[in-house]
Amino acid sequence: MTILDYTIVAVYIFAMIFVGLFMQRKASQGIESYFLGKRNIPWWALGASGMASNLDISGTMINTAFIFALGATGFFIEIRGGVTLIMAFLMIFQGKWNRRAEVMTMAEWMHFRFGKEREGDVARIIAAVSILIMTVAMITYFAIGSGKFVAEFLGVPPLMGLSPQFWAATLMIVLAMIYTVASGLYGVVWTDVFQGLLIFGTIIYICILAVSQFNLPETFLISVPLRDGGFQAIETTRAAWTNLMPSWEMNLPANSAYSIYNLFGIAILFYLLKVILEGSGGTSQYMIQRFFASRSDREAGLLSLFWTTLLAFRWPFIVSIAMMGAVLGVQQGVIQDPETVLPVVINQLVPVGAKGLLVAGLMAAAMSTFDSTVNAGAAYWVKDIYQTYINPGASERRLMLHGRVSSLVLVVLGLLFMLLIKNINEIWGWITSSLGAGLLLPTLARWYWWRMNGYGFAAGTAVGMIAAVIQRLVAPEIPEYFAFVFATLSSLVGMVIGTYLTKPTDESVLLEFYKRTRPFGFWGPIKKKLSPSVQTQIDTENRRDKLSTFFAVPWQVVLFLTGMALIMKRWDQLSWLLLILVSLSTGLYFSWFRHLSGEVKVE
Repeated sequence: MTILDYTIVAVYIFAMIFVGLFMQRKASQGIESYFLGKRNIPWWALGASGMASNLDISGTMINTAFIFALGATGFFIEIRGGVTLIMAFLMIFQGKWNRRAEVMTMAEWMHFRFGKEREGDVARIIAAVSILIMTVAMITYFAIGSGKFVAEFLGVPPLMGLSPQFWAATLMIVLAMIYTVASGLYGVVWTDVFQGLLIFGTIIYICILAVSQFNLPETFLISVPLRDGGFQAIETTRAAWTNLMPSWEMNLPANSAYSIYNLFGIAILFYLLKVILEGSGGTSQYMIQRFFASRSDREAGLLSLFWTTLLAFRWPFIVSIAMMGAVLGVQQGVIQDPETVLPVVINQLVPVGAKGLLVAGLMAAAMSTFDSTVNAGAAYWVKDIYQTYINPGASERRLMLHGRVSSLVLVVLGLLFMLLIKNINEIWGWITSSLGAGLLLPTLARWYWWRMNGYGFAAGTAVGMIAAVIQRLVAPEIPEYFAFVFATLSSLVGMVIGTYLTKPTDESVLLEFYKRTRPFGFWGPIKKKLSPSVQTQIDTENRRDKLSTFFAVPWQVVLFLTGMALIMKRWDQLSWLLLILVSLSTGLYFSWFRHLSGEVKVE
């Protein structure tokens, strides 16, 4: 880093703070403005903000690590979360279903689904607490990645016995907090839009640099991490490394931390099943906040489409960095730790000036993820716990104060937990395959099973998350799929027992929920209360959504792979990927896009 690079980074930081503080006046009008932007933010801004929020440094580093160590095959491992395949489900039906509730948080949604009596209260409190726990875990995950990255460039020294990574992460979070605490979702979205432009520019630059100046040799070395903390170099070929067709099995060393993926076909089928369940159940935190803030069903669909299309540029960038890392290894010796490929490549292969822009762009990616996660998480304390159960008569001024203070508390907790985690993949694997699994089935069943009540949701969520914490404390090294099965089955048992030991949700509540949301699934006893014409409308919409989902999921995967094939110069695979992409896009247009509606009409 030269003076020019540092100057570029400094200008970016001050610009972010200025944009965020400029929005403070709008955000200060009340918590509806602070957390949802008064539901008056354009769909394209929400979509661009979502893209910027998904491009976190931690995720980019771990995704780059998998591509570097495993080649194109590593993409399929990140179907577990890094591909963000849940966007296909949000685009087709989950986004509009959530928007129709017209609530501020997923926990508030529990009153819409289960009523405002004790049953709904229990579900709401458990949902709020579980999402606050998940928020802290996500902040920890983001802090580890950004700390590793920023410490590499800014020369942050160790202080008070704490690592440079800790202080680098603290610096990043403090900067993001200045405008997030001041301006809420307005500041988050519009700084994300600005940051998205910077991120997009750096992606284009790196892709052009990689394609024009870096060519993989026929054979070269990559490196995989070992369970004991070491690394092992492995020889691979260009043909194998760039092959976008995954094999059923891999042959990684038994002592490798990646050896759990040797039964590759089974692992990918597991991740696909997991994503289908997650996507069908929806999401929470900052991703769903964009849909709560959208203005109509149509805009919920458009923001999803824009968000997903922009995300497609992330994978060519990741492949470009991994390729440059492999070439650097040929020149200077293989990079040992795959999780450091991103900062090493930028440090050694990106020229002066461009390096400052790239570092600023990736800092933008980190800060946009921090701000979105924290702003969404704070809403659960303010709206679902403090205002609803502690101080219902609180003034807007006091609620705003709690929004800002709770944001700071969440950040401090995330930083403290950062001290207990060794690497990015460790915390990411636990979040996606254990902690998230504890929420999976209750989150899914709430949409599709009329008999499930608030007590069932609360019991399933609580038992599942407790199981995830126990697994982390007792058996942290078990494979991800075993952790997933343990948390999921525990949650299922809690959900079924909690549901059948208590009475069904009040029929009037269920009827109102079903008429407004119109989900598919097991709603027979409620659906028959509606007129035949309304039932026909719902059936038509549901059939279209189901068909569209079969187009949307492979469409997103193929869209991302197409960009990767272009960077890897796999012209043979690029041709058939383009053919499949055009076919799926055509099907998606006729089954979904041309039917995007405005507001849902309830009779």
